[in-house]
Amino acid sequence: MSLDPVHTDPQFYSVVFENERVRVLEYRDRPGDRTCEHSHPDMVIIPLSTFQRRLTVGGRSVEVRKSRHEAGWVPAQTHIGENIGDTVSHSLFVELKEPAR
Repeated sequence: MSLDPVHTDPQFYSVVFENERVRVLEYRDRPGDRTCEHSHPDMVIIPLSTFQRRLTVGGRSVEVRKSRHEAGWVPAQTHIGENIGDTVSHSLFVELKEPAR
């Protein structure tokens, strides 16, 4: 079974650009929405809105608040995400296809 978020949660994720080195995903959800378990390679997140989420990684949950345009690095991981705030989540993810050096 594929853990590609475009396959596990097509209602939230869409591919907006892809080449041999990167894939750019757009993500949108509403308060209360929850993803299925899925995986990302190393990536950069670019929030286009301010939001609050709960991420469950390896059975451990953490609450995360991101501010609009607060770009950040996210190491490769498998997780479940849930919008626990009262605003929409809207982000771009720039996934790296090249292995870590």
